[in-house]
Amino acid sequence: MKLITAIIKPFKLEEVRAALTELGLQGMTVTEVKGYGRQKGHTEIYRGAEYAVSFLPKVKIEAVVPSALAPKAIEAITKAAKTGQIGDGKIFVSPIENTVRIRTGEADDEAL
Repeated sequence: MKLITAIIKPFKLEEVRAALTELGLQGMTVTEVKGYGRQKGHTEIYRGAEYAVSFLPKVKIEAVVPSALAPKAIEAITKAAKTGQIGDGKIFVSPIENTVRIRTGEADDEAL
């Protein structure tokens, strides 16, 4: 099993969710986060004063998927989240040792 963590632009969330659902993934965790990468933020003007916005709003998606499905999930996220502009995000993949469904006690692939 793999944990796929994707940091994407907030307005792309629904497209990514639809793409992963189409693959048959049944669950994910979504968190609103702030951060920056190569964009390094930007400046805005508010009431005549200019100020720097160092951290930009992003969405973090976490999904545990069977190892065999991970490449397809990564491809689906990439296609759905891509705008071609700087700040599209990143995808991280980590191994998962165990998964347990608390309610039933099912483990590993059965727990997904």
